[in-house]
Amino acid sequence: MQWTPDGYVAVVSIYNYQKYRHIQAPGWNLGWVWAKKEIIWAMVGGQATEQGDCSQFKVNIPHCCKREPTIVDLLPGTPYNMQIANYCKGGVLNSWVQDPVSAVASFQISVGRSGTTNYTVKAPLNFTLKAPGPGYSCGVAHEVKPPTKFISQDGRRTTQAHVTGNVTCTYSQFVAQRAPTCCVSLSSFYNETIVNCPKCSCGCQNNITRPGSCVEGNSPYLASVVNGPGKSSMAPLVQCTPHMCPIRVHWHVKLNYREYWRVKITVTNWNYRMNYSQWNLVVQHPNFDKVTTVFSFNYKSLNPYGVINDTVMLWGIKYYNDSLMVAGPDGNVQSELLFRKDPSSFTFEKGWAFPRRIYFNGDSCVMPPPDVYPWLPNSSPVLKASSLVRSIAVWTALLFLWLRM
Repeated sequence: MQWTPDGYVAVVSIYNYQKYRHIQAPGWNLGWVWAKKEIIWAMVGGQATEQGDCSQFKVNIPHCCKREPTIVDLLPGTPYNMQIANYCKGGVLNSWVQDPVSAVASFQISVGRSGTTNYTVKAPLNFTLKAPGPGYSCGVAHEVKPPTKFISQDGRRTTQAHVTGNVTCTYSQFVAQRAPTCCVSLSSFYNETIVNCPKCSCGCQNNITRPGSCVEGNSPYLASVVNGPGKSSMAPLVQCTPHMCPIRVHWHVKLNYREYWRVKITVTNWNYRMNYSQWNLVVQHPNFDKVTTVFSFNYKSLNPYGVINDTVMLWGIKYYNDSLMVAGPDGNVQSELLFRKDPSSFTFEKGWAFPRRIYFNGDSCVMPPPDVYPWLPNSSPVLKASSLVRSIAVWTALLFLWLRM
């Protein structure tokens, strides 16, 4: 943005362009390696996690002297003189679809011993982004031409930066964690079978190699295990289940009407150490082009394939169910979806009513194998009305016969 006697002042902005993956608490941290012997004199809107060895400076002590600094966001409530636009979010960034305004973070940095011209300043090397754990791989910094321009509030004057650089970081679920983090279970009104999450979807109970990896929900020592000293808020501690997943998504085909059919979705948090704030769910099903009502969730069609509208994103309503609480009585959120039937494609046969793929917070969930889906019984005709309607019709016929006797 401007030159200083021995360096420059820059504004660094992080844009989360991912549609349905956000950066959750405790937030992002950004690191790099200086190309020369740069130091950080001061920062606004962020801070370096370590100062490093600044013993050679006798009067003005720099903010950070490390050759490989790591920067984190400031927390909400930071004093006004340390703030900047898009500041102090605790490192949390929403996904681009949920809230594009909250998907940006910025901080200002004053760099010394770097040179004071476009030709002497060198971009940092080896960028790393943890959000909050591994998963992101960052490319090299590229100079953007022309540099970023800024328009005044009255729209009558334009200024520009001296130099602008751009770094792109991409995410890989396989780099982030070895095991999946969620699974899917299924059920329906027309079949008593409940298809649970596949066994060991996210890991197996093994007290020999991983002691204390899960805890029974009715354990009298639950509170001490979860809140004991030295317990990391990031290390998951899940309730002991056959699937061992922190998150389970249950899809229940609930009702069948003449022109509509209804589904209930339940998301359950089995993790005792994690509140999933600003969670989201991405579901793929061929009938989403005919969805009419989504109860108690926000809804947006993603259209990833252009003309094919079979993928939607669901997330909680702010201040109502946008936080998925830790495991326990309140550790779930629910909604129902109402679909209009398409006569050319609608059927309950061969598991058609169940989703093709589900993602939670951007991570792919483990689906049950198709051959165990609760299929329509072979002896049943294609369902035209709900079981409630059929029951009413039967009782009405019996009552009519009784009155005639």
